[in-house]
Amino acid sequence: MKFIAFDIGDKRIGVAVSDPFGTMALPLETYYRKNFEKDVKYLADLAKSRYADVIVCGLPLNFDGSESEQTLKTKSFVEKLKTVTDIKIMFEDERFTTLEARRVLLQGDVSRADRKTVIDKIAASYILETFMQKIKNGTVKI
Repeated sequence: MKFIAFDIGDKRIGVAVSDPFGTMALPLETYYRKNFEKDVKYLADLAKSRYADVIVCGLPLNFDGSESEQTLKTKSFVEKLKTVTDIKIMFEDERFTTLEARRVLLQGDVSRADRKTVIDKIAASYILETFMQKIKNGTVKI
């Protein structure tokens, strides 16, 4: 199975894809948002062009697991995405993914300007990696 993951933010959307065997998550791009309609269309087209079987969207929950305003924005975006694609869409808890991506980039001594351009796609790869691990462990079924 091929997967594509989105880390949906207000300004940018990180994108990661799986390798052809669905075992590794690879950062792909950071998409800079234009407007709601264009963003949804772009991501649906990207998933289709990458032959994704499943779209995995990071779900931004609060630290205690409750929903936030950003959770509702993400769910709204995904609802619109569902109207323009027939690819299955699933959520994955994205708590700590951006923090982990930031930590790795800081350890790699990546400059602040460069971190801003890659952090979202790195976070998307963590979202996808976690999701694929859950499939492997049998805790998530497609």
